[in-house]
Amino acid sequence: MQGAMLRHQQPVPGRKPVPRGASRMVAKEPLSMRLPKANFGFFKRLFWPVMLVVLGFGTYEAAQRLLPYADRPITRINVQGDLSYISQQAVQQRIAPYVAASFFTIDLTGMRTELEQMPWIAHAEVRRVWPDQVVIRLEEQLPVARWGEEALLNNQGQAFTPRELANYEHLPQLFGPQRAQQQVMQQYQVLSQMLRPLGFSIVRLELRERGSWFLTTGAGSAGPGIELLLGRDHLVEKMRRFIAIYEKTLKEQITNIARIDLRYSNGLAVGWREQVAPTTDKPAVAKN
Repeated sequence: MQGAMLRHQQPVPGRKPVPRGASRMVAKEPLSMRLPKANFGFFKRLFWPVMLVVLGFGTYEAAQRLLPYADRPITRINVQGDLSYISQQAVQQRIAPYVAASFFTIDLTGMRTELEQMPWIAHAEVRRVWPDQVVIRLEEQLPVARWGEEALLNNQGQAFTPRELANYEHLPQLFGPQRAQQQVMQQYQVLSQMLRPLGFSIVRLELRERGSWFLTTGAGSAGPGIELLLGRDHLVEKMRRFIAIYEKTLKEQITNIARIDLRYSNGLAVGWREQVAPTTDKPAVAKN
């Protein structure tokens, strides 16, 4: 027998028959997944700024309440530093108007400015020390030379004017325009180092308005003082030339030299001291 044999399948007990056709059942999503989710990112970003504001306000309020108990009157002023030209009593009198304040309200900036206006104070440092102390550290001026007739110069080339200058006549005297204080001080330091090995010291150095330099040495182991005319520029080169010629030629005759002109490009000119003729006593004439 040819042909296809059709078998009839019996349904399996306990299994539901599969529906036939193109449609099929799709499981529904839970309601919680279908609803839009809440976005808490904005609240998270806002949380910390709000907390910082709250903490800051709380700290401020606490400080305002505790400040009256912590802010004590100033009872001690500690002045530190090696003081040679000013006394602690003068310092205490200068800052007396500031000491009446309390620990937190005292004007440290104003106190420092007031102290640095004192002629002999170059720098002042002021700070609080808990619970009722102010520490002041002072640095005095270091006078190196006189500036003109009414002021002194410190090692930085800054002029200051103490009340008394009579005790500083031994210092070298520098002259020049007010704008050239540091320049004159620098030249003084350089030229002093060059002349010191020869036994010379500078007692006067002047920078004139037109730019010419004039130097006067003091009497010492090298002999009496002499004047050096240096001109406007190349001071170090001219001083080296003077030192070289001095060692070879001028050293033996330095006592007879009054001035040396170094304004020449390749040499120098010597001005000799005037020889004082010895005086003879006239014989006394006896009168009858």
